[in-house]
Amino acid sequence: MRQTPTRRAGTRHAAPIALALAAAVAGTLLTGAPSAPASAATVDEPASRFTLAVLPDTQFYSRYADSNFEPDYGTNPFKVQTQWLAENADELNLAFTTHLGDVVDQVGVDRQWQVADEAMSVLEDAGSSYSILAGNHDVRDSTSTRYDDEYDLENEPFLRYFGPERDSQQGTFGGADPTGMNRYHVFEAEGQQFLVLALSWRASDATLAWANQVIEEHPTLPVILTSHDIVAPGSDGVSAVTSGYGERLWNGLIADNDQIFLTLNGHFHGSSVLQRTNSAGNTVTQVLIDYQMAYEGGNGYLSIFEFDLTNEVIDVATVSPWVAAKPADRLTSYDVPVLDGPSQRFSFDLAGRFDGFAPDFGPGTGALPSLSERAIDLVSEGFDGVPPAQDVAAGNPDDYVDVEGTLAHWQISGETGVLDEGGRIEDIAGDSDLVRATIAESGSAAAQPEDVTIEDDAYPYSPSAQSVCFDNSDNQAGRFSYLTTAPDAAVNDADLSNGYTIETFVKLDADWDVDVNSWSKALVRSGNRSQIEGMPWSQWDYTASPAALGISNLREFQWTEVGVDATKGDKTNWSGEIMVDTWSHVAIVNDPETAETTMYVNGAPVLRTAQDTIGMSFNEGMPWIIGSDWVDDAATNGWHGCVGETRIVDHPIGPGEWLTARPDLSAFGVTASPADELPAADAVALLAGTGTPRANVTIDGLDVSAVVTDDGTWTLEVPTTLLTEGANQLALTQGFGERRSEAVEVTIRVAMSGEPAPTTSEPEPSDTASPAPTATQVPLPGNGNDGGRDGEAGGLTPTDGGIVWPTLAVALLALAGGGALLALRHRAARAGRSN
Repeated sequence: MRQTPTRRAGTRHAAPIALALAAAVAGTLLTGAPSAPASAATVDEPASRFTLAVLPDTQFYSRYADSNFEPDYGTNPFKVQTQWLAENADELNLAFTTHLGDVVDQVGVDRQWQVADEAMSVLEDAGSSYSILAGNHDVRDSTSTRYDDEYDLENEPFLRYFGPERDSQQGTFGGADPTGMNRYHVFEAEGQQFLVLALSWRASDATLAWANQVIEEHPTLPVILTSHDIVAPGSDGVSAVTSGYGERLWNGLIADNDQIFLTLNGHFHGSSVLQRTNSAGNTVTQVLIDYQMAYEGGNGYLSIFEFDLTNEVIDVATVSPWVAAKPADRLTSYDVPVLDGPSQRFSFDLAGRFDGFAPDFGPGTGALPSLSERAIDLVSEGFDGVPPAQDVAAGNPDDYVDVEGTLAHWQISGETGVLDEGGRIEDIAGDSDLVRATIAESGSAAAQPEDVTIEDDAYPYSPSAQSVCFDNSDNQAGRFSYLTTAPDAAVNDADLSNGYTIETFVKLDADWDVDVNSWSKALVRSGNRSQIEGMPWSQWDYTASPAALGISNLREFQWTEVGVDATKGDKTNWSGEIMVDTWSHVAIVNDPETAETTMYVNGAPVLRTAQDTIGMSFNEGMPWIIGSDWVDDAATNGWHGCVGETRIVDHPIGPGEWLTARPDLSAFGVTASPADELPAADAVALLAGTGTPRANVTIDGLDVSAVVTDDGTWTLEVPTTLLTEGANQLALTQGFGERRSEAVEVTIRVAMSGEPAPTTSEPEPSDTASPAPTATQVPLPGNGNDGGRDGEAGGLTPTDGGIVWPTLAVALLALAGGGALLALRHRAARAGRSN
């Protein structure tokens, strides 16, 4: 993982919200739910067992091997996966491995195919058989209506790198269809044979006929169908449904072939399980596995299907050998070696499933304990765990790290409800306030006043508990609203040539719709990049703004920017898939030292970074806007959801200074408190100390407080009318709202009623001038300093020259420098007292 330089020391931010694995959604089932993993008794009981390994979409591993994975980790997840399978084949009694397609991300880039070639060669060198198929990223024309018998086969890189002649070197290879894009294998394990059908992207009618013929020629073999597209997560992101193409496969191949008991596919972002009943009345278990849009392009996760022939069950585990292999200092809270979601670790029944076509099917002679549990043990052994999450909820809106170089900080606050046209969001760092553009000036004839509201809703670790929400946004209807800085706002022309950090909190509305809400923007530095000197022509976004954060049609965050050197064109960052109705913290950090812009989502860096870019170009006098895009010199494409507080800093900063970090409260101390007993009435004790700037200093049980100044000091007045006679043990803390420091205790003594406060008599005249007054630092409780009475906080003492302290309070404060020492003020008349 890239480490962004910070200007101050800070702790690693590791958000506990599981958005980095949001794509790994847990599926529910339409019929016949699978069970939880096998019980401990079954796990420990020897049985006839073997495993099938499943490699989901590896496209980003192939694409970013050289630019990201090797430089940052020294390894590539794809190759680590195959090495782990090869090294542990005996331990897992691994019979076969399947690849579900999208081997590469960009079909025309040879280097990506070479990376995939190197990874899969590891299995070949180890004599471990596998099948592989082409996904939509692996063919030159992936149009859904273009089938495999229409491809220009001589120009398909998949056939050049993974053609049937390569498969034929494996002992399991059974044959290929006339296109060569589709193959089948027969592997043997525990005395039984299984047929694997690997169908590439968009099987034609001819291919389906070939597949049916293959099954017909092997009438007693259980069949595992692998293809890139079969089932998908439902619209709720949880349930499982058959895709349109999957329905084609169901009707043309699966339903009427009882031998097909299991289907495996990738393509759709997430994981889910669907069980359907075929024409013979038997269950077909269909599993989606695809983690490419999760953290690190999938973070090396693969699935282990353990076939327990004795107990007639399949136990599934999802593990990442790459997580286990990462250097410890690279781990984040998203790095867990085992996924435990219901569609990631589960079991399903095979009892009697093959009776209709293989009545003699049964267990072999093996006697092995659970192999899925062994896989879990293998990736977990020696893994010390991820760093603990260090997220702490803010105590109040001031509970953030104040960063030097902050150009604007828009913290949402105000009465909930409609934000009127012209309504203002304050810039708490300067004078670049945001104002809601009037409907007339926005250019949206469809917008309504109620479309923008202030809500008590925010990311849980945002200092502000409120957000501004944009409802009813509709790209097709041209309905949008936005907030804008004034034309003369200082932040408009901010120079970000030394890098920057932009933070915001955003949420997509629960009813976000791809047809009307995609390609909308949350935050934009408005303008027209085509007017920036040196900007090259581009087919995409040529007249868009210099920089913008938005959401794609695949629900990915996109950050697009034009760097200081506009001749390099725009650079983009892309996140994984973002869930609706869920808050995200987005930090975009441009670091001139690495010439990279990194996007962090909930603390995790996204895989697809912008490279060879420094700073940001801009059009002079153009405002920053929140809530819509700005293209062709006009607002458009409104954000459908909420935006929380947002901050712009003129240099790169790390997690320890982000808005999700909390100021350190540990450096709190009392440096001065009264040493003498105070009169019982009308006196004020002044306490002083050090603390965290902007923190509030309070005393438990007393209605007094002070704010720590920017230089880290504070003074606090305590009237004796709030105290009791005798010794008062006071507990002081600093903090922000309910988030408080450890208490520091001091003792203040108040004279008993009717007893005069102690005084010190005038010193005897001396021929020698008294030395200048000096002050003694207050010893705190238990610090070993004998300057205080037993059980007291200690205190300042009179000078050696005999000058009485109360009369020199102000002088001593001045000498102490900035009020760090106490002062004692008497409001009562001092008649009869010695001065």
